[in-house]
Amino acid sequence: MRFALTGARVFDGTHCLDGWAVIIDDHRIAAVVSESELDETVPRQEIAGLLAPGFIDTQVNGGGGVMFNDVRTLEGLRTIASAHRAYGTTGLLPTFITDSRERMAEAVDAVGKALAAEVPGVLGIHVEGPFLNPERKGVHDPAYMRPIDDDDIAILTSSREGRTLVTLAPEMNPMTAIGRLSQEGVIVCAGHTAADYETIMESCRHGLRGFTHLFNAMPPLSGRDPATVGAALDSGRTWCGIIVDGHHVSDASLRIAIAAKGAPHIMLVTDAMAVTGTDLSEFPLHGRTIYRRDGKLTTADGTLAGSDLDMASAVRNAVNRLGVSLPDALRMASLNAATFLRLDHEMGRIAPGYRADLVLLDDGLTVKQTWIGGAAG
Repeated sequence: MRFALTGARVFDGTHCLDGWAVIIDDHRIAAVVSESELDETVPRQEIAGLLAPGFIDTQVNGGGGVMFNDVRTLEGLRTIASAHRAYGTTGLLPTFITDSRERMAEAVDAVGKALAAEVPGVLGIHVEGPFLNPERKGVHDPAYMRPIDDDDIAILTSSREGRTLVTLAPEMNPMTAIGRLSQEGVIVCAGHTAADYETIMESCRHGLRGFTHLFNAMPPLSGRDPATVGAALDSGRTWCGIIVDGHHVSDASLRIAIAAKGAPHIMLVTDAMAVTGTDLSEFPLHGRTIYRRDGKLTTADGTLAGSDLDMASAVRNAVNRLGVSLPDALRMASLNAATFLRLDHEMGRIAPGYRADLVLLDDGLTVKQTWIGGAAG
């Protein structure tokens, strides 16, 4: 159905436009025109607020009461994607954290089924571990951690639909594996790593494309040892995911990182768990109880376990806590992630030919409405 969204201010990915209409036709944006020039035969949907490209989250462990590791099914993925859509996320990578090879294969298969069924919002899969460094395990179970091998690579390269992202510790895995994954189209990030600067830079030469939750589960930058964080900020062709919740990283450190890296190479991520969209106060993870208290998720000993964050809150926090401009915050939530995923030819902008994945925000940057492929939800 062809229709036009009118009445809202439009952020097209670069500029804010007043008095413009967005025409949607067959799941995509057909045109962006002045409302005064809109063909009277095109049906109008009057809206109010700020219309922006839908948010893209590359790290979503769960939502709606479901953890992807525990519910590796088509319906589980529907529940997770639906829970995050309420907070403006129109594209996400369900994230499978450190576990057995058999369960990892089941997770990859489930996402393949979701892509085939065109589950709204599912763009592919993020496999975070088990190819990590136990010294930087965070809440991941070190019993499953191991170097990547040929069988793992076969699983991770088995899907030709959507995007596959793998987080690994470069120092624990062969550089040739990073190269093979990259050549097969898999996006490789460093995370849960103790790698030094030189190792990270060598990984970048083999195809490393980004860094998972910058600062967390990695050695910090110091004067004589730039380490992983220093390499992340110094590597010009990589992207960094950041969790802006006031708990994972100090606001000052995030401001410094954005200034050093440049806003176009920073992505907002949630690292969200099952609690998103629910009133759950606790949930199980690998035999432990995760507690939801004061806006954060922790084990009984205080170890952070993902976040109690959604993308709309991440955008608000970037603006209100970090002082990021609204256009930059919106790009960090959409276009930057689309570019990282090599989807910026069809996502992250409101422009002709792009997917009609949109979010409508009020003055307080709270989500009023979303559209995925032009369908309201």
